Amino acid sequence: MKILLVGASGTLGRAIAQRLAPRHQILAAGRSSADYPVDITDDASVEALFARTGKLDAIVSAAGVLHFGPLPEMRPEQFAIGLNDKLLGQVRLALLGQHHLNDGGSITLTSGIVADEPIRAGANASAVNRALEGFVQGAACELQRGLRINVVSPTLLTESLEAYGDFFPGFGTVTAAQAALAYQRSVEGVQSGRVYKVW
Repeated sequence: MKILLVGASGTLGRAIAQRLAPRHQILAAGRSSADYPVDITDDASVEALFARTGKLDAIVSAAGVLHFGPLPEMRPEQFAIGLNDKLLGQVRLALLGQHHLNDGGSITLTSGIVADEPIRAGANASAVNRALEGFVQGAACELQRGLRINVVSPTLLTESLEAYGDFFPGFGTVTAAQAALAYQRSVEGVQSGRVYKVW
């Protein structure tokens, strides 16, 4: 398959690429990508990306920025960071990308455990991740031409424990390689509208 991987340079993105690359052609995209640069918050940038990639068999997103901070101090513009980036950015990839997929193609987005298990300072992350899962479940009912869409919800990555562990007291971790298995399942499998929880 010809697969567009957005967020390919991140910890999770690199693991997904390593998992899929032996069997598929991976187009590595992201803000800092030399070959396929993209700003997922901008329609024109995403459209330009798809113009460069041509037809695809799968779109995988491991991208998106959130705001973490205490609710009593949170301002609407801070809450909007996650809405405009991780939520609308991935929705934008799906809405525009569906028209650049071959029949039977797939879209895989990324949410996270805080959609189900809120954490302190994580109200923005919980809202964004839950909304992504709702979008995927709704979109799966309407996609045409045999297209599929799923979302992967990983817990805290083992590789990110040092940086983010204080936000997740008592949470278990999974390695990025373990999480990448769910992306393979979404891309190479047959299901649609699924939330793959990797906890």
